[in-house]
Amino acid sequence: KMLGKVLTSLLLLAVFFYEPAEAQKKKETLLSEKVTQMMEWASKRSVIKMNGDKFRRFVKAPPRNYSVVIMFTALQPQRQCGVCRQADEEFQVLANSWRFSSAFTNKVFFASVDFDEGSDVFQMLNMNSAPTFLHFPSKGKPRRSDTYELQVRGFAAEQLARWVADRTDVQIRVIRPPNYAGPLLLGFLLAVIGGLAYLRRHNLEFLFNTNVWAFSALCFVLIMTSGQMWNHIRGPPYAHKNPSTGQVSYIHGSSQAQFVAETHIVLLFNAAVTMGIVLLCEAATSDMDIGKRKIMCVAGIGLVMLFFSWLLSIFRAKYHGYPYSFLMT
Repeated sequence: KMLGKVLTSLLLLAVFFYEPAEAQKKKETLLSEKVTQMMEWASKRSVIKMNGDKFRRFVKAPPRNYSVVIMFTALQPQRQCGVCRQADEEFQVLANSWRFSSAFTNKVFFASVDFDEGSDVFQMLNMNSAPTFLHFPSKGKPRRSDTYELQVRGFAAEQLARWVADRTDVQIRVIRPPNYAGPLLLGFLLAVIGGLAYLRRHNLEFLFNTNVWAFSALCFVLIMTSGQMWNHIRGPPYAHKNPSTGQVSYIHGSSQAQFVAETHIVLLFNAAVTMGIVLLCEAATSDMDIGKRKIMCVAGIGLVMLFFSWLLSIFRAKYHGYPYSFLMT
């Protein structure tokens, strides 16, 4: 009897320890297969394309000891999402910089889900806009900070790299392919200016023309005050298109961010107001016929009133609660 009890106890202990060990072994095997598959895909392309099945298996389902940074986008031509293409280019730069760096490991992978290939994923995450960047950590569920603030920070690869470093502690040095467009354009501009100066070398009075310098200074001021420097630093999208409704927004609804299209609109409106002021000054000081001066005065007042009203309406749309308006609400 004693021997039977001992054997029974040993059998129970064997079963008790065998099942967890077997489950752990299966878990490790599954994890190894998933990491191997992800590494194989990453070796072929830096940004892994995923559909609903791949997303559920390699991102949502455990086990997983790696982080995944996913860009949810809509790149199909019928979606007409120009912002998605621009964001995709920057995301490719970031992923390539990580994939071909000496520090590359299986700690972080970059992937993308297109709306037309994974609409079920968009529905699963209650997502109705693109592009959107999400970080899925190796442990636990994504937090609010795992959603990239695209409208505030823009989609430049450098900004994305800082966000990835903050979420994963993986430092990525962004390496861009050489772009000779800027130096070539500058060289062409200098060649044109040098050529004009050479052709007019016997008459350089235009260099001392106050109107030329005033116009140049005015253009520089309009470019700077419209937000071009902010665009250069932050790299915001040109506009935003909702892939579900197709609605395109050219004005950002927050005072903390802007679109490139918004910069162009503000630049044109400021230029129109400036033109109106110039016309009013010319009407007051010019020696032209009184009839032409009246036309200039009316045109100047119209430009100032109309475009200043539009500028004020944009300001009201971005700074919610601003109480003042003019002509338009």
